[in-house]
Amino acid sequence: MSDATDHPDSGPADEAHVPGEDAQAAGPFDADAWAKACAEDLEAEKARRRASQGAQPGSAAEELRKLVDAVADKLSGLQSPLFGAAAGGAAQQMVNQFVQQAKAAVEPVIERNPEVFDHLAAAGSELLAAYRSAVEAQERRWTRGPGPKDDGPGPGEHIDLD
Repeated sequence: MSDATDHPDSGPADEAHVPGEDAQAAGPFDADAWAKACAEDLEAEKARRRASQGAQPGSAAEELRKLVDAVADKLSGLQSPLFGAAAGGAAQQMVNQFVQQAKAAVEPVIERNPEVFDHLAAAGSELLAAYRSAVEAQERRWTRGPGPKDDGPGPGEHIDLD
């Protein structure tokens, strides 16, 4: 052993050692082990997040149904001091009737067209993104100040306030 890096069982110097060769000889090699481990880790992380954040939101139609139910429950449980004690019972009955009518009007629409609400939610998100982009661009122009192309506030008339 002339060199400290030589292994006592190594063969002739012209044979190159291939990493993983010993592992292949020892047993079957799993080429997808890394992918499987990553998938398992991803599933475990998703499960952890679901547990910490609660249930994921459903479709837009389901969320609208939940919103209608929550508003109906809140309105039904509300005691209005605006009508006084004498009219309080009648006012509460009117509120309950209104809530039931609103739920009866919304439920069939949700049942017949659940995909419409998904489409409207996506369109709303796109409109919000466009609005954000426009506002950010305007804010950049406001904070930048007059530039080489910007000759001032515009063709308006200057009014002296002195």
